[in-house]
Amino acid sequence: MKYKKLPAFTKTALCLALTGGMLAAAPLARADALSDLKAQIDALQKKVDELSAKQAAPAAAAPANAVTGGDIPGSFKLPGSNTSIKFGGYVKADAIFNSRSVGGTADQELEAGGIPLGSTNERNQLTMHARQTRFNMTTSTPSAMGEVKTFFEGDFFGGNLNGNEVVSNSNGLRMRHAFGSIGGLLVGQTWGTFMELASLPEVLDFGGPVGTIFVRQAQIRYTQKIADGQWAVALENPESNVAGVGPAGDDRFPDVVGRVNLKFGKVSYGFSALARQIRVDTPAIKDDKWGGAVGVSGVIPTFGKDAFRFYANYGNVLGRYVVGLYTDAAINASNKLDLSSAWLATASYQHWWDASLRSTIAVSGTRASFGQGIPGTATKSAQSVHANLIWSPVKNTDVGIEYIYGHRETEAGAIGVLNRIQTSAQYNF
Repeated sequence: MKYKKLPAFTKTALCLALTGGMLAAAPLARADALSDLKAQIDALQKKVDELSAKQAAPAAAAPANAVTGGDIPGSFKLPGSNTSIKFGGYVKADAIFNSRSVGGTADQELEAGGIPLGSTNERNQLTMHARQTRFNMTTSTPSAMGEVKTFFEGDFFGGNLNGNEVVSNSNGLRMRHAFGSIGGLLVGQTWGTFMELASLPEVLDFGGPVGTIFVRQAQIRYTQKIADGQWAVALENPESNVAGVGPAGDDRFPDVVGRVNLKFGKVSYGFSALARQIRVDTPAIKDDKWGGAVGVSGVIPTFGKDAFRFYANYGNVLGRYVVGLYTDAAINASNKLDLSSAWLATASYQHWWDASLRSTIAVSGTRASFGQGIPGTATKSAQSVHANLIWSPVKNTDVGIEYIYGHRETEAGAIGVLNRIQTSAQYNF
């Protein structure tokens, strides 16, 4: 079949028609695509609005009898209460080997008074215990005046409870801390304000170096933050301890303590001052004297997590503030109080071998200058060295070994020396 050749004007008309059709179809295609895109955007916006509404909606109220999460990490709230409660503490087991028998302090800290004198004591004594195990409870309650906090902690260095190492190793729970606070005000029993906890070395020995300020007592303390640290003032429980009389119980004025903590970059310093009245009131002796003491402490980071720590104190009323060492005063020939002056200092360095292994070496010394009436058996000076290796194989677990050397001299010149090896395992919760 032969096709006839179209005239020129016919060809032209067909081309114009095709072109017009294509031009007309293009806007329609674009319109469809834009419509689809708009529909997709509207659908996405709807999903976003739904999610935002779910997030903004108040959470469903917990049942009235349900325990809920608290406002501080690791805490909970009991039904019907707005108080957050948190439990904590640790289990610690110690094995202690002493070169000389030290009697009742064998399972406790290396108190200077527990360093045996001479060479007549039994050699090589081993004891094992878990008395340092402790339990604590923290609470936090909101109020119109700010957060109300309480803290309680106890351990098992209380007296034996119808048991001993032959039978059940029962030991009594004793109170360590029990206080409440709101804002900067704290009332109750806790560490004395004259202490600086940050400067204490990490040692396995429960009591730490012999030259340590160590006291927990009832107090009223106010703490105020400042630009580079904080200051605190406190009125604390008084207790005069007089040689030949003992804890007198005749006190009239609280111990007055002030402390300032400052930070310069990563370095921190502390300065403290203490004023006390020492008083005795017996049928034969009636006297009182005021005295004071000062202290300085610091933590100086060095390389990585390593740090150098130190503290030093001097005064004539340190007495019972120096754990297991001195009385506050003695009675002279005129039946008057003679206060005892003393200084003490500790320096320590902690080195981290890696993220889980660390060591601390601590050197400490103290010496007293007594007035009249002090017995010859009173400790005049003492020194100690602690060196340890502590490993944390997993989180919240420490195992370690420590060597401890102790030396003391009495007012009469008697010398005592003790070497101790202590191993410990501690599990925090």
